[in-house]
Amino acid sequence: MKALLILIVLMNLDKLLMTGDCTQTHDQVLSITAKTQEQVELLKNVSTQYETVLWQPVSPEYIKEEEPVHLFVPANSSDTVKDLLQGHAVAHEVLLDNTNEMIELQTRNDSTDPRSSSSYYERYHSLEDIYYWINRTTQEHPEMVKVVLIGSSYEKRPLYALKISVGEKQDKKAIWIDCGIHAREWISPAFCMWFVQNSLSYYNQNQDITHILNHMDVYVLPVMNPDGYKYTWTTNRMWRKNRSYSTDSSCVGVDLNRNFDANWCTEGASDKPCSEIYCGAFPESEPESEAVANFLRSHKDSVQLYLTIHSYSQMLLFPYSCTLDEAENHNELLVMAQEAAQKIRRYYRNTYKYGAGGKTIYLAPGGSDDWAYNLGIKYSFTFELQDRGRYGFLLPPSHISKACNEALIAVKTIALRVIEKTQAPQ
Repeated sequence: MKALLILIVLMNLDKLLMTGDCTQTHDQVLSITAKTQEQVELLKNVSTQYETVLWQPVSPEYIKEEEPVHLFVPANSSDTVKDLLQGHAVAHEVLLDNTNEMIELQTRNDSTDPRSSSSYYERYHSLEDIYYWINRTTQEHPEMVKVVLIGSSYEKRPLYALKISVGEKQDKKAIWIDCGIHAREWISPAFCMWFVQNSLSYYNQNQDITHILNHMDVYVLPVMNPDGYKYTWTTNRMWRKNRSYSTDSSCVGVDLNRNFDANWCTEGASDKPCSEIYCGAFPESEPESEAVANFLRSHKDSVQLYLTIHSYSQMLLFPYSCTLDEAENHNELLVMAQEAAQKIRRYYRNTYKYGAGGKTIYLAPGGSDDWAYNLGIKYSFTFELQDRGRYGFLLPPSHISKACNEALIAVKTIALRVIEKTQAPQ
């Protein structure tokens, strides 16, 4: 009888653990709003002294009064952080209660074969899956797609770009799209895959896609930061930087989007290796940023449109981010971004802010878009995809389709305008 009672208790305990009905603390994401300068200082302290990850803004120096801060708080820091916030009457709410469940949902994958399911592009994929997909795509569309090895990462993983090209014309202009510069922004590589699939499926069917590919080649780098991306799948979902080691610090990684030679390591970047916005030892110190820069330098006469895909916050940005000065063709870029944002709103009822990066968000020197612009690629944009913070970097797979379609309509809108402005009618 006693043994049976123990068995019943254990069975019910197991059920409680599985259903989550028992009281336990989860990893969470909090939205916190400081009302006073004292609370701002407290938030800066919390985001640096405790085992937390700042989602928005990217660095403590940007925390301001009345602007929501999104903070990832691991279970083991939860009580301490919440006690501090409550003790200082800092307004906060739970955005995501159990991030582990969200992460499990994102990493659940039925198959690695693109042909086995129509929902393949509505799931997130591991780095191995993406390499497999690159190989498969080139095998199945040899007449339109070629793989270009542009370099390798710090941990010697290949940096593969896909070149989508139709027709025999030799001197076609080109578009460059890179994704996954920040490891935790999973919707970004998902968009690069979505874009390639859409281009291959709808060439000669969709008027806009056909017009773009008839006039321009497209280079797509699905994962610019493969080491960091791999690390987010295996070890730390919140990782942002690459995985390079420096000789004078135990902290790992450089922010690749602070590592380009555009007002490098000035206000808005950090020279401290432990910072999320560490600029690196010198411009292009990282093999990933150097590989992209070398490729663009060698193709600067053909590449007319540069696009880099990030998340989250729903913005269409253009140079400059490294200074508050306006780009030479600021008004032209503004009109393009505005038209793209209007189309997203019209077709998908979602609002995207648009403008020069430095004025729209904050100063961010060393960015790839500013560097590409200064190289001579006068149409240069950064897209920040869904969402605005409800899920942040943990955007559920069910949101991939809409997020990618929004970005796709913006890419098409801007690409068509670039063709119109730079190429004579044929």
